[in-house]
Amino acid sequence: QAQFVESGGGLVQAGGSLRLSCAASGSIDRINHMAWYRQAPGNQREVIAFISSRGASTYADYVKGRFTITRDNAKMRLYLQMDSLKPEDTAVYYCNVYPYGGDDDWGRGTQVTVSS
Repeated sequence: QAQFVESGGGLVQAGGSLRLSCAASGSIDRINHMAWYRQAPGNQREVIAFISSRGASTYADYVKGRFTITRDNAKMRLYLQMDSLKPEDTAVYYCNVYPYGGDDDWGRGTQVTVSS
C-alpha cells in the first residue's frame, strides 16, 4: 500500500490561486499514474487531473486551462497549481493512484474554500 499526505489548501477569493502538494510513501515503486481528486459536500469523489510517470497529463473539462498537475518522481511528490479559482472549486482535495483500485489508503485531504 501507498500512503499520501496532502497540503496547501486554504481560503482564497474567487480568481485567486493555490498550490497543493502531495507526499507519497510506502509501496510507491509500482505507481505509474497519479491523480488529484476532489469531493465537495454532498458529492462523490471525482478525479480532476492525472499524470503519468513520464509527465503526460489529462484534465477534467471544468479545470482545463486553470489547473496544472505536475510531479517530482525523485521526491515522489505530486503538485496541483490552481489558478482562476471559482466558488464551485470548493472541496476537499486528495491525491492517490489512478485509476483508484481500492488497494491504497486515502489521506486526510486538504480543504480548499473559494469565496465569491
